[in-house]
Amino acid sequence: MKKIKRIMLLSCGFLLFLTACNNQEETTIKLAEVTRSLFYAPQYVALEKGFFKEAGLNVELQTTWGGDKTMTALLSDGADVALVGSETSIYVYAQDSKDYAVNFAQLTQTDGTFLVAKEPKPNFTWEDIKGTTFLGQRKGGMPQMVGEFVLKQHDINPQTDLDLQQNIEFANIPGAFVSGDAEYVQLFEPTASTFEKEGKGHIVASFGEESGHVPYTVFMAKQSFLKENDAEIEKFTKAVYKAQQWVEAHSAKEIAQVIQPYFEDTDVEMLAASIDRYKSQGSFATDPILDESEWSNLKDIMQEAGELPADVPYTDLVNTKIAEEVIGNKE
Repeated sequence: MKKIKRIMLLSCGFLLFLTACNNQEETTIKLAEVTRSLFYAPQYVALEKGFFKEAGLNVELQTTWGGDKTMTALLSDGADVALVGSETSIYVYAQDSKDYAVNFAQLTQTDGTFLVAKEPKPNFTWEDIKGTTFLGQRKGGMPQMVGEFVLKQHDINPQTDLDLQQNIEFANIPGAFVSGDAEYVQLFEPTASTFEKEGKGHIVASFGEESGHVPYTVFMAKQSFLKENDAEIEKFTKAVYKAQQWVEAHSAKEIAQVIQPYFEDTDVEMLAASIDRYKSQGSFATDPILDESEWSNLKDIMQEAGELPADVPYTDLVNTKIAEEVIGNKE
């Protein structure tokens, strides 16, 4: 009888242990992404493959459509973490914000836009842009600053050598290009490839290949959030790193199949073609560390565009300790 009671007690204890484990509450992280783009494939992989869940995190994703709106969400606590261009953290810091945003995990390391021409340009050269109407991105944002940086590298003055239009909202740029008179536009994937397939445009150059490595899209959080939720941020970064390694090790087709739920209106083959463009030019960072040379390149691009408000030190706005610990302790 004593043996039976002992077995029953052990069984009950084991069941209570399993129940307690299963009932552990996940920590919710509110994540705001600046736009919905294949450029952020590793993020969607982390969500779809359950890497955040494995880390004990419930990540709630919202798309905020624009750098200014994304930073407003972050600074007003509408989001805990923002996926946005790292230049936005410089703008906030320069405004003497007491609780400014700090970059802690890099997702992409090149520009993600492509130059799309309305008409076929089989022998395209950058000189072809001179004297044309160019539909650019929002002034002060990374796509526009990189675009101008690349044009200047090819001895093209964006203000005098072409008709540069910057008055269209980010989400409306593709439609404005199709219906308007602009001869060139700067587009992300999969829109660029979709336009090419539908005969609405033709990809003639990559701004990512032209501009080199830069911390283009980065996960950031306010100083206070990083300090008060250091364990959760480490878990978040670990999931991101796991997704980065997964993307590096798998084909564009496999990645497309995983993340298609985020791009339901685009077929897998088109997604794969777009992802392959990004993989081939090294757009996806393979680890979350934002290094100092990339930060310097960012400031050079901003300075060239006349948008650098202050020479912000790398050590003030970049935290690599979390990513370094994650990589050092990888399983």
